[in-house]
Amino acid sequence: MVIYGILLIVVGILLAIFEFLDPGFFVAIPAGVLITLGLITLAFPELLFTWITPLIVAIIVLPLMFLSLKFYASISPPSKPTTTMTTSLVGETAQVVKEIEPDTISGKVKVRGNKIWSATADEVIEEGEKVKIVEAEGVKLKVERSE
Repeated sequence: MVIYGILLIVVGILLAIFEFLDPGFFVAIPAGVLITLGLITLAFPELLFTWITPLIVAIIVLPLMFLSLKFYASISPPSKPTTTMTTSLVGETAQVVKEIEPDTISGKVKVRGNKIWSATADEVIEEGEKVKIVEAEGVKLKVERSE
């Protein structure tokens, strides 16, 4: 029985190390269960296959589970990441980062200082010029020169 206890503890520790290296995978709870079972097996080998073992594990692991959930809540982002819909960009000013040619979407514009979008226009617009977004369709923007 001692070998089972040591094996459970070793596997639990390995899972705990993995959780520490890659938080968010939620193996801390199984790691806690295995370590607890291993310690029970080492301390009281006769209890391993009895009805009291699950009760002892529950008493020890449930608080551990709630603590780990609180920990994950503290390290998770407070809100959902923001997304940009192309229609919300209509009317904004952008800067051309790759020449825009009519009837193609090979042109690129930088919007809000960091997002690059494909763009088209009714005329050639050189790199570096400021443009106004007049229409949005899918993932491409139609632009015109800013005045």
